[in-house]
Amino acid sequence: MNNHDESRSKRLNELNGKEWVKATKSWFVLNPKARNSKQVQHPGKFPEELVERFVRFFTNSGEWVLDPFAGVGSTAVACKTLGRNSVSIELVPKFARIAKEQITKHEGHGDHKVILDDAMKGAPLLRNHFDGDSPTFDYLITSPPYWNMLRKSRGNNVTTQKERREEGLKEYYSDLDVDIGNIESYNDYLQAVTKTIEGYYELMRDGSYLTIIAQNMRDTDGDLKAIAWDLARFLSKTYDLKQEQIWCQDNKRLGCWGFPTTYVSNTHHHYCIILRKPK
Repeated sequence: MNNHDESRSKRLNELNGKEWVKATKSWFVLNPKARNSKQVQHPGKFPEELVERFVRFFTNSGEWVLDPFAGVGSTAVACKTLGRNSVSIELVPKFARIAKEQITKHEGHGDHKVILDDAMKGAPLLRNHFDGDSPTFDYLITSPPYWNMLRKSRGNNVTTQKERREEGLKEYYSDLDVDIGNIESYNDYLQAVTKTIEGYYELMRDGSYLTIIAQNMRDTDGDLKAIAWDLARFLSKTYDLKQEQIWCQDNKRLGCWGFPTTYVSNTHHHYCIILRKPK
């Protein structure tokens, strides 16, 4: 599936100068709309509005976008809205099914594939799915599991996780052995995410961009696990590390952590790590 030729636009995107300038601010506030009854089944969904922001900047209409940690289809829905094509890979059958339902119900354009499989299989997985004729991707955007954060206790404060438990909703992704969110060793987790994203290197167009959305976390021992920074360090051995944008949320509940003896922040931001495949 050769989706590139000599006539391909040399522009990175279709924005005008004013839109370009506004989109390059290094931080932004985005408070997503409430999730619907299907989307809320996923404990860590990232918002379509966030994906749209980056897809609009890093692609043109009709180009191909890859998300190897698809969840319930945020990337695919955003791409359909903007008239891009997408391939989404999801490990958990329930989430893959919801993703397909969300795509079908959403208005827009483009070719959108949801593949139920283990994204760690890399390029061979897509070659097999497309009978040896996989698209070449113009952009990769994803939000991998933030290690095993969803399985960590948050003390006695009221949290979203506790509310999910009370409502009978899933608090973590799955119990599958191959689920990266279930890896105990932090270093093994970093290696697994890195291997997954590096696994699609040969299917990325030369010069194409990647955006990895991650959040640093305070572990139960009180130490910071710098997930975003460590993933940037690991992935920069293969891709060129360009910059970052910081997604801020100012509508989240504040918790009284550590009072009155210990500093513990309310973490209401995520790092959007921007990398590029060398030309």
